[in-house]
Formats: sequence, C-alpha cells, structure tokens
Amino acid sequence: MAATMHNIPSTVIMPEDAPKIKIDNTRKLGAEVVLYDRYNESREIIGESLQKKFGSVLIKPYDDPNVIAGQGTAGLEITKQAKDLGIDEADLLVCCGGGGLTSGIALACAENAKNFKVRPVEPAGFDDVVRSLISGKRETNDNNSSSLCDAIVTPSPGILTFPILKEFCYPGMVVTESEVLKAMRIAFERLKIVIEPGGAVALAAALYHSEMLDSKTIVVVASGGNVDPETFSRALSFR
Repeated sequence: MAATMHNIPSTVIMPEDAPKIKIDNTRKLGAEVVLYDRYNESREIIGESLQKKFGSVLIKPYDDPNVIAGQGTAGLEITKQAKDLGIDEADLLVCCGGGGLTSGIALACAENAKNFKVRPVEPAGFDDVVRSLISGKRETNDNNSSSLCDAIVTPSPGILTFPILKEFCYPGMVVTESEVLKAMRIAFERLKIVIEPGGAVALAAALYHSEMLDSKTIVVVASGGNVDPETFSRALSFR
C-alpha cells in the first residue's frame, strides 16, 4: 500500500500456501506477488536475485533494523496504555516468527516498562525461538513440516533479532493447533475480532497456559486477520 501511494513498483515474495485472501489482497493493493515453495526454495535467495535484477531495495520481513523499530511502535502503544491504566508489571505475550515484532516490543519495554516480561509465543513444531532462548544459540525448524500458523513459520530466529530476544525476552511459550483454533473462536465470540492462526498464538497461550506466567496482568498481542473462510469456519466450529 505504501509503495502504491508513492507510485513505486513493489514485489512481495510470499509462500504459495499462504491464505488465498492474503495473496489476493496484496495484489489488489498494487503489488506484484511472487510465489515460492517454502519447503524447497529460499525466499532470501529469491529476494536477492530480484534485487540484483531490478536494482530494487530489499526489505526483509523481520531481520531489518527499520522493520524492528517500526514493529516496536506496538510496544510503545502498549506501554503508554498500560501507564495510563496504572499497570507497571505484566507478562506480555507476543506472536513470534522470525522475531521482528517481538524484538521491537522487547526493546520498547526495556526502555519504558522494565517490569514487563516479554514472552515470544510459537506454534508447536515451529518453536525455534523458544528453543533458541533455552540453548543460547539460533535453532532451526524442520523445513518439511507444515503449520496452520503459516504467517509465523520461519526457519530460525533472525540474525539481528535473536541477540535482542536473548537479552530482553523471558522464556517463551508453545501452543498446539487445537488451542489456536479455540482461541480464534473465542476472540470472535467474546471480543468480536477476526484473528488469523499465527496471530492467535499469544491469546492461546494466555488462555491455556496461564500457569506459566508470573504477573497478575497479562497483555496479549493479537496480530493479523488474513485467514481464508474455510479455516475461519473450522475455527468457529472447533470445540
């Protein structure tokens, strides 16, 4: 959208199994969409190839200082609202893939809400950040696995994001697909919002793994509404 507003051509590299509604809406906003096989191809290599071919600026989805800073503004909003409500201590659960959003929010909290415990949340089978925080080094996921939470499926934590996550985040949490589907349904029924699977993992952690949390206040980041009707219908009927 930003590129279209400034009459700049844009190309977005997306996995071919991304929700159709997400692919269609990206095209409607004016971008050329290049699809790739996430199990056998590297979007990084594709991006670098297109950059060299067209002389474009390559913007990575999470491993970029400006992206981390931009996504970190969500943390600024959270800490400001928490201060207005008199909340100075909380567990803050963030949906996590490569770590751009989580590391940005963690930096904001480190500066403005030092008693907030930022915890990355990931789907089972794609818990590379959670495992990396335990081992102290960047762990990887099995490229041959698939997940309902396609938006946050990444090979490993980012080169730039992991040092931030390691320094400022608390132990992460892992949720199952069943818990994600139930969280999507509850978000719609109780909060009247539509959340995609990857955006519902933090809510699922708060709902079904609260025993792992230390604070009286739990803050949940629910990000993204790119979900196909079939998947959303499945979530609404899931019990």
